[in-house]
Amino acid sequence: MYIATSQEMRNIDRRAEEEYGIPSIVLMENAARGVVKVAGELIGAVKDKKITVFAGKGNNGGDGLAAARHLHNEGANVYVFLLSEAEVLKGDGEINLRIARKMDIPIFGSNQYNRDMLTSRIKESDLIIDAMLGTGLSSEVRGGYKDVIEMINRSGKPTIAVDIPTGINADTGEIMGIGIKASATVTFALPKRAHFLFPGPEYTGKLHVVDISIPFKAIEQEGIYLQLITEEWIKKTLTPRPPDSHKGTFGHAVVIAGSIGKGGAAAMTALGALRSGAGLVTLGLPASVQSIVAGNMPEIMTAPLPETYNKTISFTAIEPIMELIKDKDVVAIGPGLTTNKDTQTVVRKLIKELHIPIVIDADGLNALVGYVDTLKERESPTVLTPHPGEMARLIGKTSADVQRDRIGIARTFALDYKVYLVLKGAHTVIAEPSGKVYISTTGNPGMATGGTGDVLTGVIAGLIAQRYSVSEAVRIGVFVHGLAGNIGANRRGMMGMIAGDLIDSLPEAFKQLS
Repeated sequence: MYIATSQEMRNIDRRAEEEYGIPSIVLMENAARGVVKVAGELIGAVKDKKITVFAGKGNNGGDGLAAARHLHNEGANVYVFLLSEAEVLKGDGEINLRIARKMDIPIFGSNQYNRDMLTSRIKESDLIIDAMLGTGLSSEVRGGYKDVIEMINRSGKPTIAVDIPTGINADTGEIMGIGIKASATVTFALPKRAHFLFPGPEYTGKLHVVDISIPFKAIEQEGIYLQLITEEWIKKTLTPRPPDSHKGTFGHAVVIAGSIGKGGAAAMTALGALRSGAGLVTLGLPASVQSIVAGNMPEIMTAPLPETYNKTISFTAIEPIMELIKDKDVVAIGPGLTTNKDTQTVVRKLIKELHIPIVIDADGLNALVGYVDTLKERESPTVLTPHPGEMARLIGKTSADVQRDRIGIARTFALDYKVYLVLKGAHTVIAEPSGKVYISTTGNPGMATGGTGDVLTGVIAGLIAQRYSVSEAVRIGVFVHGLAGNIGANRRGMMGMIAGDLIDSLPEAFKQLS
């Protein structure tokens, strides 16, 4: 499913009208019917319910007025409060205003009500519909809009936002001073970026994407590069295992990770690869750590590597690693390696010289700080899985800079360095060297604990080992990793969940998607 910017959606609306001949008022009518349907789902039958619509002067307000008409026809007690004088409404909004008035729906212009009247009506309402400001908002909410938003939020009444909650920047998810805390949002044709970019989702409530009869061709013509990873796509892409399978059918992943005190990171990466279906997994780690880790993971093959005085992987380990990687399908590198200079030199040399896909995380990413051009020397696919802090170090910015423009920063980096960039966080962003970008909405705050990122590295590597394309492996891996986190949280609760719970939940996550 595509995710649109406000400008992309305006272009699509215009194309539907001008190139396909669909009158804009028809689109508005379909949008209004979608709002009414969700209203019924939220509060039950609307007959005799008190519903209050707050409408702005643009098309968003027109959608609200059209919805008010349909709700009135279904027997609801509807009041409409305009956030401007009635004379300001133009086009389709003005048409719907005229019709609503002829239907004797109580409608009040901004100069016809006061605070006490609003307070009383909101208190009596069974449902509030926010149709004040749509996707075009670019400045801070002030004046009457701000006052109404405060009153609605304080009331705690069920609230439906039309297209996007008033006060949310549609392209960034930023709160423009204040925003409606909606119970549900009904958006049209396509979801918008703010529905997925925090803090926008905290204000969106349950998202409903309503088909308003815009031809899919009109959408495809826009060339939108941002898409949502859906469960339906995952189910179509995951392939069943042939009955004559053996361990060699599903590939061999190598993990280069760990150091003294950080053997757990290496172990979780290896287990993530195995639990995601790789036929074989070999874990290469410092010799003194190998004996500790190997005894606890009988399913994982381990290889002791030459180590430094500090018990990290030594520069002399390069030849044994190259031998280890012969005929393997993918390498995951980074978790628990430390920033030891020798070890980081090993990482950079492997990145340059390996001719199979690599998944780089944690200290593997730290080895690239100041050396990101090393990535341009690779011919085989490269996957990077940074959290915002690691991403910031790679590009010489702050975590706050990264969080302000997760999509743009991830996409630019992926294009510049021809990599698959997995920017972890609340709604992980995946950018591809093709310029396509994806968002996954699985996962929860309980996953904000040490080791979950290591598991993701392993999951992606395990899927690549099974000969999924790198693009497929990354998208499936991120989605399934988050789903396993949701399963783990349901079992353990978010506060007490650890990375091991996530690993244990991976089989069930894959089973749900099979």
